[in-house]
Amino acid sequence: MAKITKEVIDVIYKEISTLFPEAHCELNYDSDLHLLMAIMLSAQTTDASVNRVTPALFAQYRTTSDLAHGKLEDIESIIKYLGLYKNKARNLKAMGLMILNIYDGKIPKTQEELESLPGVGRKTANVFLSEWHKIPRIAVDTHVKRVSHRLGLALESDSPEKVEAKLMKLFPEEIWIELHHKLIFFGRYFCKAKKPECKKCPLLPICKKPIL
Repeated sequence: MAKITKEVIDVIYKEISTLFPEAHCELNYDSDLHLLMAIMLSAQTTDASVNRVTPALFAQYRTTSDLAHGKLEDIESIIKYLGLYKNKARNLKAMGLMILNIYDGKIPKTQEELESLPGVGRKTANVFLSEWHKIPRIAVDTHVKRVSHRLGLALESDSPEKVEAKLMKLFPEEIWIELHHKLIFFGRYFCKAKKPECKKCPLLPICKKPIL
């Protein structure tokens, strides 16, 4: 992979910022617990789908104690419209139990502790830390990975962890949180997997995989 210059990095950030100046987390939540639950539910499904089931879920499970003591079948019935709902329901309940029993009902604040929770991987932990605690992180989902490859920032064969490391090295830490949201919006609404807007993309001269 050719070396990426600062000029290219600056152009990428400038153009995606122009396209999506208000990029933000699209999951609805009203507490740290509900944010973590929503992020866990968002795996392999859309934020819009998650937002349709979370009002009822959040109303019934307001605390980690509610979640820990909730019936698995009740959780499943609320989120059954989401993909992998049975596994997600098990993880939600197990996460509630672990936080209640090991962390005194309070969601841990470190990467390592968060990743020890059932159903919480690196991406989920990164999103939670950046969104709730405003700790600089770049969470790599399918959109970020695809865009990073197309723009020559990472290889297609790179793992999400490797893409994350490359992006963190290329871009200054003070824009990581904004960059994460902008890359997601760019991938979700513009540089889409099947029908990217290549013909009107300001980054076409940089793109390694244009679909024209």
